[in-house]
Amino acid sequence: MWQQITAELSSNGGPPIIIIAVRILGTIIFCGLIGYERELHKNSAGLRTNILVGVAAAAFALITLTMLDTPMAGDDVQADPLRLVEAVTNGVAFLAAGIIVFSKGEVRGLTTGASLWISASIGLATGLGYWAIAAMVTMVGVFVLLVLRQAQIAIGLKGKDE
Repeated sequence: MWQQITAELSSNGGPPIIIIAVRILGTIIFCGLIGYERELHKNSAGLRTNILVGVAAAAFALITLTMLDTPMAGDDVQADPLRLVEAVTNGVAFLAAGIIVFSKGEVRGLTTGASLWISASIGLATGLGYWAIAAMVTMVGVFVLLVLRQAQIAIGLKGKDE
């Protein structure tokens, strides 16, 4: 029985377990930075939501890589990376649309919805092992959310509580 359990938990293809762990941890850190900024401004999709969206995207990427590397895939399976990106994008679009609200003549939640999209892209990048893309997108996201927010407040385009 122990051999069956060990065989089930052993890698049957795809990235080694340490690579999977590092990519998931990287996703948590990068998406956590995006989510932390949203949390600071008391948005509906904060730290946990952004991390979960990113980890889900990374998991889909890792599952895809594993499926393509397993013996059950066979020779007739072809990789189409656009399908992975489209599936994640469609799922996140559904979540983001639920956050965006039009009330009293104002659109609210647009930036928070966009933060979910950026977290999903970071998750895909880390899940696929594109660390430079994930790091740069995270830096751009944090810059836009933190620095540009402060610039908008400084020049009077946005109030401190917006």
